[in-house]
Amino acid sequence: MTTTPNKLSIILPDDWHLHLRDGATLSAVLPYTAAHYGRAIVMPNLTPPVTTTAEAIAYRERILAALPEGSDFTPLMTCYLTDNTDPDEVETGFKQGVFTAVKLYPARATTNSEFGVTAWDNIRDVLARMEKIGMPLLVHGEEADPDIDIFDREGAFIDRVLSAWMTRDYPELKIVLEHITTKEGAEYVRQAGRNIAATVTPHHLVINRNDILAGGIRPHLYCLPIAKREIHRQALREAVASGDQSFFLGTDSAPHPISAKETDCGCAGIFNVANAIEIYANVFEEMDALDHFEAFASLNGPNFYGLEANTGVLTLKRSPQIVMGDIDIPGGNDTIRPFLSGEKTNWSVVNN
Repeated sequence: MTTTPNKLSIILPDDWHLHLRDGATLSAVLPYTAAHYGRAIVMPNLTPPVTTTAEAIAYRERILAALPEGSDFTPLMTCYLTDNTDPDEVETGFKQGVFTAVKLYPARATTNSEFGVTAWDNIRDVLARMEKIGMPLLVHGEEADPDIDIFDREGAFIDRVLSAWMTRDYPELKIVLEHITTKEGAEYVRQAGRNIAATVTPHHLVINRNDILAGGIRPHLYCLPIAKREIHRQALREAVASGDQSFFLGTDSAPHPISAKETDCGCAGIFNVANAIEIYANVFEEMDALDHFEAFASLNGPNFYGLEANTGVLTLKRSPQIVMGDIDIPGGNDTIRPFLSGEKTNWSVVNN
């Protein structure tokens, strides 16, 4: 990383948790990722989900076909874990270089998770195989039991799943606790072994639950896991600013049309990738931790996944800019609203 008072250059970053959707939405949002990131872990929760090697190859081809001309962005594909996932299928996709990881959604925990895991015993054979071949498991770390308060579901998952049996029974399994939102999550990862890591989103570093609810319900700030109390936001900021290599960039950028957000039962998800890297830079500067920014954005993720860092460079300058307005979805009348649309960031990307 090189810095001057008003400029910051880092190794081209990666996004280790991204939703691209499909079809027209894919075409609308993909250029924003390709402009700032070399690679991204692409979530498999389409409808129907990506559960086989052949489906992942087909989805990857659709992503590559939607890239802007001249882009060398690389999508890293994942397998959606179900009650019936075949360990042989997972291993085949991994060894062929199609699957980078397996994604675990507890059934009904979040958007498009109805095909997810309903009972933990159903996935033990898959986890054992993944541990054996060194394949990462990416977890949506929430217990989906409706009796658990929505603000307590991450802590319950850590207590009842990760600590209670998963890390005990599969001690060498590589696990990413994705989009952590709590002090407990940050502390768990910091104290865990070398094979446990976490992604942290820009929005969980910026908003708390008051931002969603105080003064009126703000549907464009609603996501899952939901933002928590201020004590948790501060814990996440301290974790990423610490330089601990167990934490790395994962936007969890999740595009939904405004019509699906501003409705009686709005979708969970925040589209942030259009300005995520600038928001992260803001946070690291506010925490007086810009010296750790490149590792978080560009080095820790590849190190965990056993990949080389990118060779390109991304440069930001300290130049205030207003976050863009709504993004059109081709072929329709709907739009997608970026995170913090209309607000100001202190950094802007000047090249890629």
